[in-house]
Amino acid sequence: MHLFNKRRQGYHYESLAEQYLQRQGLSAIARNVHCRGGELDLIMKDGDCWVFVEVKYRAHNRFGSAAEAVNRRKLQRLKHAALYWLHSNGMAAEHCQLRFDVVTIEGTDHAISWLTNTLVEE
Repeated sequence: MHLFNKRRQGYHYESLAEQYLQRQGLSAIARNVHCRGGELDLIMKDGDCWVFVEVKYRAHNRFGSAAEAVNRRKLQRLKHAALYWLHSNGMAAEHCQLRFDVVTIEGTDHAISWLTNTLVEE
């Protein structure tokens, strides 16, 4: 039962994030995509750019903010899952515009923050 509630909670916050991004002009492509290498919470389009979105919710920041929960390792998994998804849909990353965003939802008031282009190559 606990896993089901956690999954349902995840869908709820992904839905809030998707609606928020649509109000900002992005188009929804897919939600909660499981593929080799990980899971993609949201796949959106911003004009011609594919946007792969990690959604994080925190009721409180006792153990760190929602943004702090998205570490470098998590972003690398997001990148690998996105590249796999593009490839499996007949696209090559070299020929696509793409970026990796993070949407955080925090507190009982569900304050939303949108961090764009979070994965910067070194």
